[in-house]
Amino acid sequence: MMTLARRRKLTNIVAMTLSMLAMVFGFVWLIWILATVLKLGIPGVSLDLFTKMTPPPGADGGGLLNAIAGSGVLVGIATLVGAPIGILAGIYLAEYGRDTWIAAATRFINEILLSAPSIVVGLFVYGLVVSRSGNFSGWAGALALALILVPVVLSTTDNMLKLVPNSLREAAFALGATRQTVIIRVSMRSARAGVVTGVLLGLARIAGETAPLLFTALSNQFWSLDLGQPVANLPVTIFRFAMSPFEAWQHLAWAGVLLITVSILVLNVISRVVLREGGGH
Repeated sequence: MMTLARRRKLTNIVAMTLSMLAMVFGFVWLIWILATVLKLGIPGVSLDLFTKMTPPPGADGGGLLNAIAGSGVLVGIATLVGAPIGILAGIYLAEYGRDTWIAAATRFINEILLSAPSIVVGLFVYGLVVSRSGNFSGWAGALALALILVPVVLSTTDNMLKLVPNSLREAAFALGATRQTVIIRVSMRSARAGVVTGVLLGLARIAGETAPLLFTALSNQFWSLDLGQPVANLPVTIFRFAMSPFEAWQHLAWAGVLLITVSILVLNVISRVVLREGGGH
């Protein structure tokens, strides 16, 4: 009969083999996607992409200036609104709520929001804002993105603060520090790298969201930063241009895809660097 040691060794070999195959399978698809984006996106990248507006149907040339600017405004407002809410809620859960029933219920609801499809958030904001106001708007789009950002930042902040040793808090309390001082100068200072990483990861997630914006901000063919009206943005513009029969629009769509991909890659790299440097301290 097979000995226990041989059985464990065989099980380990099988598990490692399956894990390697799964990794290779995912890696192949990732490389294929990135290669396709680079192949079709690079030819559309030019100075016009960042200096000209989206062209009308059938026109040659043009760029994505209005869509880039609109996405920057929507994502920026969503971050300014959602990040503080997520950080403050995470602080409450880790520092005040801890194991209370309110904290447990909040974490449960937050997990549901993390896994909820973004289109559900878009429909919710559509029913809450767009249908009542009677028009699509940049404010509605920013609100939808903020609602997607909050659970990511909240979860990260909560987890990072729970990793801070209680001995640090107790030492600060022993020196006469107040709870607010302990949270700001001890807990948050120790967890700041993880919190910043959570904000950057949330920013990377909302940067490419399309479904919520289809129901809220929609799009705009012209230059407009009036948040009370539909606002041009990269995800919806890419969706429209990729589905069109016009070759010029399709080239711009692939260039927009490359732009979003590079932006998300940069944000992820920055988040990893921040987390590593924070961990080193």
